[in-house]
Amino acid sequence: MATDVRPGPLRVLVFGAALRAGSTNARLASLVARLITEAGADADLATMRDFDMPLYDGDAEEAQGVPAGALALHERMEGADALVISSPEYNASVPGILKNAIDWVSRVQPQAFKTKHALLVSASPSLVGGNRGLWALRVPLEHLGTRVYPDMFSLARSYDGFTEDGSLADPGHQQRLTETVEAFLKLVEADTRYVCLQRRWYEFLGDRSDAPITHRAEV
Repeated sequence: MATDVRPGPLRVLVFGAALRAGSTNARLASLVARLITEAGADADLATMRDFDMPLYDGDAEEAQGVPAGALALHERMEGADALVISSPEYNASVPGILKNAIDWVSRVQPQAFKTKHALLVSASPSLVGGNRGLWALRVPLEHLGTRVYPDMFSLARSYDGFTEDGSLADPGHQQRLTETVEAFLKLVEADTRYVCLQRRWYEFLGDRSDAPITHRAEV
């Protein structure tokens, strides 16, 4: 029996990776936060505007340190068991503001990404729902050691995708999103409460953890 079980509900940081106030990804993040709460976990809902930071500049980091916005995001991540990112797709890839935040936060020790599970969702007016951007987003997160949940959710034609109460207009989409969130939370609970998985594999060379590195093939 595990001896390091954390008390209380799971804590999940949820944020929409867009600045626009009317972003459908902000609406999707709010919906996911509601589903997390309904499943019995705690949702910490945030926006990218909560973590203002300049473009990454190594000279600025050396002269002034890591900016306050990056430190704030790192602190919120450290206080969570898992992450949910609702990200738009910009030119079939990751929004610059999100990639910039990942780059800054990766400079803070202890390296927060390697201890987290992440669920990726997206909303887009396009017919593919932002799915290409989520595949691109997996690359830096998995490189840093994040366990990115295999099943991603993409809402196409998002301008018509929500009801007035914030649910998804298509009942099938609503059911799939609910089931995805619930399954994700079960995996996070199994890992964080009962230690069903060994230390995460990662290849981030800037990490200075004293723990021995677990090879990718190990379980």
